Amino acid sequence: METLRITKADLNERNEYTRSRDLEFEGHIEIEASLGWVKILGLIRAAGGLSIEAGSSIEAGSSIKAGLSIEAGTSIEAGTSIKAGLSIEAGSSIEAGSSIKAGLSIEAGTSIKAGWSIEAGSSIKAGLSIEAGESIKAGWSIRCKAKLTVKLRIFAGLCTWRLPKPEQQVIECAELTEGAVCFGTLKLLEAPKKEGK
Repeated sequence: METLRITKADLNERNEYTRSRDLEFEGHIEIEASLGWVKILGLIRAAGGLSIEAGSSIEAGSSIKAGLSIEAGTSIEAGTSIKAGLSIEAGSSIEAGSSIKAGLSIEAGTSIKAGWSIEAGSSIKAGLSIEAGESIKAGWSIRCKAKLTVKLRIFAGLCTWRLPKPEQQVIECAELTEGAVCFGTLKLLEAPKKEGK
């Protein structure tokens, strides 16, 4: 599969992709290191993987879609949806106006936030908080160290190809502020301590 490499020459002075409004490629999309915050005004779609080599972010005005994985050193943000055939991973946050969906895992160093739903074939994990406007559904566990906020329903351990182990059915957080656990076991953690206390 071919790789489309985004370089400084493809961006304007505001670091916006200038070749077209949308960024679509039937292969892998790779963004050169040290470009900082790169903005795509429309959608991003890659049949293969979508990655950023160094600590920077992915931002799209509408949706981000990859056949394999989406990975960024810092944040991933889309006006509507974020979807990957395999995994979605960010060093800090993942945010979508509507839904976030991965065939396998979703992982963020700090927070995961979706206007509608969050869905993963295996696990969902955030260093701090997870928030969904509607529901969260995971094949295995859902874990965050701070608040879990879901307007409607929460499902963990929905793996259909084998019986999940008890630890793969855990919904782990310091505080469930909203939402109903419909499948899985809720485990409340001690809230993370603030610096200087």
